Amino acid sequence: MAGVTLGRMTNESDATTAPRVDWDAQAASFDDEPDHGLRDPRVRHAWAERLRDWLPGPAADVLDLGCGTGSLSLLAAEQGHRVTGVDASPAMVNLARAKLAGRDAVFLVGDAAEPPVGEERFDVVLVRHVLWALPDPGRALRHWWQLVRPGGRLVLVEGVWGTVDPAGIPADRLTALLAPLTEHVRVIPLSQDALLWGKDVTDERYAVVASTGP
Repeated sequence: MAGVTLGRMTNESDATTAPRVDWDAQAASFDDEPDHGLRDPRVRHAWAERLRDWLPGPAADVLDLGCGTGSLSLLAAEQGHRVTGVDASPAMVNLARAKLAGRDAVFLVGDAAEPPVGEERFDVVLVRHVLWALPDPGRALRHWWQLVRPGGRLVLVEGVWGTVDPAGIPADRLTALLAPLTEHVRVIPLSQDALLWGKDVTDERYAVVASTGP
């Protein structure tokens, strides 16, 4: 969720209230989290295997929104995909560019909700831990869907974090937002896969793969 301005969602059924974060200030330590930096080979392998399942065969054009320091972008590039990453934090983007130096990847500073890609379209729009923090998730989804080529897919990794004051977006809420766009939606539970997070988790974590066709 790097590089977005966190605020209150517009629908009361969403888990809400995320603090504002200075992502430039967070950039230097962002990769310290196991699922951010993917420095542990086991965590890295777990995410790589998930991406193999969620992404089409290479070489696809992948748009990684809210890309942070580019860890998922790097995995996608290593699997033979062409990557465009977008993040609102210049510091995050600089780290991503360094991380993927020499790869088939381009990183842009911009708003994940309205990425600065013009008329370009992509085989995959990949978004991890961003949608829940946007003020109008439905609008963002509609815009992202327009960036997906026919035969492509939208891959969203989301969840609800915390129990006392939960923040996030539940899977049923997300699938309801996608319903007007496509009937081809797959929900993949992720809470039980401790390797993805570098620890055991008990809250709701999941991925949604929405495709333009069967």
